[in-house]
Amino acid sequence: MHKISWGNKLVLKNLANFITFTRVIFAPILAIYFFSSFNEGNNIILVLIFVLASVTDFLDGFVARRLNQVSLLGKFLDPVADKVLVITALLLILYNDTRLLIFIPVFLIIFRELMVSALREWSAILNSMNSLNVNFLGKLKTTVQLVSIAFLLYKGTLLDFDVYAIGILGIYIAAFLSVISMVKYLVNFFNEIR
Repeated sequence: MHKISWGNKLVLKNLANFITFTRVIFAPILAIYFFSSFNEGNNIILVLIFVLASVTDFLDGFVARRLNQVSLLGKFLDPVADKVLVITALLLILYNDTRLLIFIPVFLIIFRELMVSALREWSAILNSMNSLNVNFLGKLKTTVQLVSIAFLLYKGTLLDFDVYAIGILGIYIAAFLSVISMVKYLVNFFNEIR
């Protein structure tokens, strides 16, 4: 395993960390493209930017395990990169569609992400991170969330399917899974620190 450092050298030496860091970079690229060219003709490019960024979420972990590059920086940076990308995309979707129908799941997901981040900080202070390890429910939530966001960013029809409507259904499922996983994290955390 590489020596732990917070400098740029570690990010460049560790391919997994570099892949994770690119996800952070994709968030402003997504926002810039959204505001510069968001229309029916360019939605596919917007979705491709998001999908490419999302793939890095699965790729960085695979590379870290495969190349034995699991690091403390990677464990810190991965959830931060996830939240930056997801919250950016959700706010863009909400900017484009301000209906309560969209606001509710977006609010629930962002609230969950902030709560889990706060729990991680608290756990770090208490040296009690086991209760916040990613579980199957968290991974399922992430997958449903990323696919739903891609559909919502596309905002059109594909092969006669209303992709946006499918995205709305998916984002509600993701919001439900977000709340359930947050409750599970809270219960595990408080049981562990008792």
